Amino acid sequence: MKETDENLTTGTGLPENAFRELAADEEYQPVLHPAHDQQEVTPYSVITGLIMAIVFSAAAAYLGLKVGQVFEAAIPIAIIAVGLSNALGKKNALGQNVIIQSIGACSGVIVAGAIFTLPALFILQGTYPDIMVNFYQIFLSSLLGGILGILFFIPFRRYFVKDMHGKYPFPEATATTQVLISSQASAKDSGSQAKTLIAASLIGGIYDYIVATFGWWAETVTSTASSLGTTIMEKTKLVLSCNTGAALLGLGYIVGLKYAFVIFAGSIFVWWIVIPLIGTYGNEMFQTMAPDMIFKDYARMIGIGGIAMAGVIGIIKSWPIIRQAVGLAARELGGHSAAEKPVRWQLDISMKHIVFFIVIALVATLLFFWFGVIHTFWQAAVAWIVVTLIAFLFTTVAANAIAIVGSNPVSGMTLMTLIIASAIFVGIGLSGTSGIVASMVIGGVVCTALSMAGGFVTDLKIGYWLGSTPKKQETWKFLGTLASAATVGGVIMVLNQVYGFTGENALVAPQANAMAKVIEPLMMGGETPWILYMVGAILALILNWLGVPALAFCLGMFIPLQLNTPMLVGGAVAYFVSNSSKDKKLNDARRDRGTLLASGLIAGGALFGVFAAITRFAGFEYVNPLSFETSQILGCVAYALLIIYLIVDSKRAKLPK
Repeated sequence: MKETDENLTTGTGLPENAFRELAADEEYQPVLHPAHDQQEVTPYSVITGLIMAIVFSAAAAYLGLKVGQVFEAAIPIAIIAVGLSNALGKKNALGQNVIIQSIGACSGVIVAGAIFTLPALFILQGTYPDIMVNFYQIFLSSLLGGILGILFFIPFRRYFVKDMHGKYPFPEATATTQVLISSQASAKDSGSQAKTLIAASLIGGIYDYIVATFGWWAETVTSTASSLGTTIMEKTKLVLSCNTGAALLGLGYIVGLKYAFVIFAGSIFVWWIVIPLIGTYGNEMFQTMAPDMIFKDYARMIGIGGIAMAGVIGIIKSWPIIRQAVGLAARELGGHSAAEKPVRWQLDISMKHIVFFIVIALVATLLFFWFGVIHTFWQAAVAWIVVTLIAFLFTTVAANAIAIVGSNPVSGMTLMTLIIASAIFVGIGLSGTSGIVASMVIGGVVCTALSMAGGFVTDLKIGYWLGSTPKKQETWKFLGTLASAATVGGVIMVLNQVYGFTGENALVAPQANAMAKVIEPLMMGGETPWILYMVGAILALILNWLGVPALAFCLGMFIPLQLNTPMLVGGAVAYFVSNSSKDKKLNDARRDRGTLLASGLIAGGALFGVFAAITRFAGFEYVNPLSFETSQILGCVAYALLIIYLIVDSKRAKLPK
């Protein structure tokens, strides 16, 4: 393990060149030796990963539908894996922990794909009793979507994970990697890196838990807290807001100033230009609407159109990569394998097998649509073509979004899928309640596929940094998908029986309710904002022409302003820390320590976010006696203290002697 020890030379526990672009003759050497076999897939890692997938699938679905909060499972699972391996005294546990995290992380992505769409069928069932939905539709929709997401992404692994090394920030993968490497690093430097990570996690976690559970300060500070800001909002619809959470500050730090600024620019384009124009010069209805309602019902649709066009642009730009993958598959199918076998660290499932599995998965999807959903072959075939094209088209969009901002716009892409699919289905005579069922189940397949593709790029980037075997991650991901899909299907059916999704004390299911509102007028007769989608698409084309990252800008238009502002704050902190000295090496050390601290803030926020959701579900209610103005002031003070902590602690970094 000599090479491993030599790699642990930075404040992050990873090689010095882990987060930057490589020179022409430079190679990245992961923590685990890239050529030697490592202990990864063992009964312990597989069984533990499956338990994590089942438990977190049930918890995420339950809490997501009950309180409307979907938490990211990857980081809490990584924390549990590290803690469990340490408690059991496991040696060489790093490779096994990656597998545990990879299998277990299926839970979050499968849950997101399922609960964003499929409960809409139960919601609409109250209005249209002839809508029928069963366990197998939910299970197979989630399973097939997850499998397609894995298979469609694998050919792009090398491009996103290896070829684009240092060009994307991968914020969630960075935070998860820091958690996994903490136990490895602690053996070398008496736990200093692990202690730093744990301290930041506790600070970020407790900070976010207090504000979410007790509200001792404002979770979102807004310009409307002042009388001047309220007056400006009423007359011009212009507002500025910022989430004060620790996790989002850490996310912005890792994303960096460049992408954070582009994302924020997209956000203020919508909030400071589009919404004031609509609210000021629109008809009387718009003038009486609050800015957030104009954003939700109208302006956000421009972002959806932009994201869709950014996907098309991404496919066009990625065409050489697609052609290379197809060519490799063709050569392997013809019996011509690669002249040189890749080392373990870069070994994928062979393209020959990928093509075979894609064919099997697509045939299974067609049969599912034919016999389980639509029952008319040619209409099922049309639905199958729509799913195949859109799922493949947006695979790179989902991966790009996760790589850039750590947030997958899967709900927006699924909404666009529903609109396109519904328009096609109505054109071929598939409308009414049968059209609703077809659209929602198909939307579930696409939503899960895109959610999986976005989540899987995180797993594979973690494996790349640490030195896991991609083939093993890819292979065992299918098992985690199967377990998660079965769990989610069962949980949704049980929750519908116990609580229901409509009526008094029903489950919230906000995303599914939004999907239901969109799909009902489309299938039963209604208007679709095609002009807004078209404006977003044209804007994405212009941005691409000007050399501006279109996807990042359009993500800013789609994600609410209060979630984009802290990205810019975190990016500005990262820029300040990285340029706070005239000594470049000291700046690099401070930047790396800041990355470790930011990862801790994200990890703590994710873990304590689960605790906060459980606390809310348990019925705990705290009546905050503070006034709105006082809460806003305290929010600014608490956020300022958090920023100061991140800056000061980052600048404590010292050069190695």
